[in-house]
Amino acid sequence: MSESSFVISPPPVAAVPVVGTSAQFPLRRVFCVGRNYAAHAREMGHSDREPPFFFTKPADAVLTPVVGDLPYPPATADLHHEVELVVALKSGGADIAPEDALNHVYGCAVGVDLTRRDLQAEAKKAARPWDMAKGFDASGPMGPLLPLAGVDAVPQQARITLSVNGEVRQDGSTADMIWPVADIIAALSRLVTLAAGDVIFTGTPEGVGAVQRGETVHAEIAGLPPLTFTLR
Repeated sequence: MSESSFVISPPPVAAVPVVGTSAQFPLRRVFCVGRNYAAHAREMGHSDREPPFFFTKPADAVLTPVVGDLPYPPATADLHHEVELVVALKSGGADIAPEDALNHVYGCAVGVDLTRRDLQAEAKKAARPWDMAKGFDASGPMGPLLPLAGVDAVPQQARITLSVNGEVRQDGSTADMIWPVADIIAALSRLVTLAAGDVIFTGTPEGVGAVQRGETVHAEIAGLPPLTFTLR
């Protein structure tokens, strides 16, 4: 369909920069895995091993803060940080086998799943969806995407950290995932047909907590470009 066939101008394509090139990676869908680190599951009051479950964010909720600032969201007094490994897919399919899953990964990045924890708690208490706790504007800041040289380059035993104003809040390893990256991709592909442009936030280690307006968040995963932003 040509652009002249639309009744309004199509929105711009959400995309993230790719390390080593001026091109960008277009985002199709953004999936997130809940409670995929045992210690984090326990700190949230849940079992430390359960089948993976997923929620989503809008593609345009993923921002790469060029100047380092992100807007502090409205309607919350308890905004939480959750540092995560993000994998970006170059291909997809349905019912992907775990042993083939990593062949679909284009690259990886550092991401932060920002969460309006008070809205999430209210939604859980009322047995309602928590979309507005997770999928608000600018809720998924993400660093530049690093293309991978092969499946062995997926950082599955890498240190993952997050600090606020220089104070370390989260410090773990991607090896602590309950469900590793290949299993996550395989499980998700049994629920939806994955495709190139899909990205997956793979869960966060323990130590999540509140971040205030004016505070600076610095997130790192060994081997990947870091991510730093300040809430304004």
